[in-house]
This record gives sequence, C-alpha cells and structure tokens, in this order.
Amino acid sequence: MDYETDYDPEEEYIPLVKARARRKVQAAQQKKSRPTRKTSYEASADVQRWLREQALEDEGFTSSFNPTFLASQRDSPWILSSLSKFYEEDLITDVLHSVKSGKEASVYCCAASPRTGAKYLAAKVYRPRMFRSLKNDAVYRLGRVIRDDDGQVARGSRHWVGAAKNERGRAAQVSSWIGYEFETLHRVYEAGARVPRPLLQIGNAILMEYIGDVNDPAPLLREVALEREEAQPLFEEVMHNIERCLACDRIHGDLSEYNILYWDGTVTLIDFAQAVDPSHNPNVFALLLRDIERVCRYFARYGVEADAQALASDLWRRYLYGGM
Repeated sequence: MDYETDYDPEEEYIPLVKARARRKVQAAQQKKSRPTRKTSYEASADVQRWLREQALEDEGFTSSFNPTFLASQRDSPWILSSLSKFYEEDLITDVLHSVKSGKEASVYCCAASPRTGAKYLAAKVYRPRMFRSLKNDAVYRLGRVIRDDDGQVARGSRHWVGAAKNERGRAAQVSSWIGYEFETLHRVYEAGARVPRPLLQIGNAILMEYIGDVNDPAPLLREVALEREEAQPLFEEVMHNIERCLACDRIHGDLSEYNILYWDGTVTLIDFAQAVDPSHNPNVFALLLRDIERVCRYFARYGVEADAQALASDLWRRYLYGGM
C-alpha cells in the first residue's frame, strides 16, 4: 500500500487561523460601533449618593424654587440643589439660561432679586467632576491656606493628600477650594481689581455680578477682534489688575485670554479657582510670570510690545519690598 500523499496540513490550518482573526476584528468593530447611551457625570451613582447625603444634612429644608429653564437640563437635580439656597436667601428669582459650561463648572444667568440692586446675577456652579481635577494641584497648594472639615487651617500638604483617599475627604477638598475662590474674589474686588462683584458662596456655588446683557453675555477676550488703537490701553488695564491682585497677596495662576471678559471697551478678570497667595510661599513667581507671558503673547498680535520677564520681575520686586 502506498502511504505517500501530497496532503499539507498547513494548507488547512492557515485559512482557519485567518478566518478566526477576521472574526475577532469584526467583533471588535461591532462592539466599537455600538451606540452608547450618554449620561452625565452628575447622574453617576457616586454623585447621586452625595446629593442624598447633602439632602440629609439639610433635613427639613424644602424649596418652591423650580425654574422652567431647568426642566430641559439633564443635570437639573444637581443645578437645583446648588442654586435653591440663593433663592431662599432672596438673592435670585429665576434661572434664565446657561452662560457657559465647562468640565469643572457651569455659569448660569439668573434674574436677581430687587434687593440686590442688580437685574441679573451670574451663578457659578462647580460640577462633581471637580473631584477629578485636584490631582495635579500641588503647585497651587504651595501658596494657599487649606482648611479642614471644621474650617480650621490644615498645616502642610499631608492633610490635603490624606483627605483625598476617601469621598468625604474629597468633598472637603472641593469645599475648601471653592471657598478659597470666593474669598479671593472678595479680596481682589475690595482692592480695586476689575473682577465680578462677589455676593455669596454656598456649597458648590458662587453668586456674583453678571457681566453683559441678559441675552448677550460678555465674550471672552479670545472671542473678540479688538481695534488696534484699543489694544494698548486694554493691555495696560490688564496689567493694572494683575498689580492690584498682587498688592493684596493674590496671583491669578491661570490668566489668559480664556478667562478675561471684554465688555463695553473694558476687561474683567474671572476664574480665580487656581489663585495663590505669594505671602505664604515666594516660590510661586513662576505663576506670575506665566500669567504675564500669556497676556503679552495675546496683545502682541495687535502690535503691543512688552517684555514679560521685565514686567514680572518689576512687579515681584516691588511686591517683596512693599513698593505697591
């Protein structure tokens, strides 16, 4: 019997391997193309649990505040829980529209109560996503005082790092961070810097002056095309505001055309969440320099010539030796 054959096992094996590989690729593509239902971060189980805990802390608190605008918002429970206290304090009467929405906070235009003396107010509501944004904050902690759950000053960074290991600790971090921004706004406003007038901070929300018209909020500096002749005066105005802040122990820490408003030919500095106090740590000069470099870079496109290093060094020298 002749046992010789031309059968080659690889001729059968290789096609099987290729077919299996094709099936894996097809399965991966189908999984990738499957539509996923979008849900907000505020709808997550952790955040909803936090909301329930907040409700327990405010046991017995009820509110008739129910703005029509919020009915169409997927995060309406979160926004409502954040702004109801301002309504109960007779500071706002309605929420009219969203001014801007970011990863960490959203700003809403609110109808102001007559007793505030304003027609409209801006409510900045920090989102729970802020919990995730405190990972790379070491450079900002260098120049600020951190407070614990009881409002007491926490010495050193160990308390801050340790607090981040549990949910309650992270909530305390966020609360301290937001409270610090409000305190900074109040301080620099009183010092004469052009910032929104702060009214009140409750929980994760800050109520402040609204810049712009009701349906036309003041745009960011990056969103406008300046007239060439107004660039130099506006640059000097921004620098004056930086100096006013430094004179009362504050460096913005994240200043650029992305957080400067332009309205009626003037500028307003906003978003002081990352502000630092140089009196607690002189090593934050780099933040001052970066703020000024960004401002100089923006105005350079309009022909404004300035030496950021020289400006920052001069301000720093006068700050250190009390010449402001």
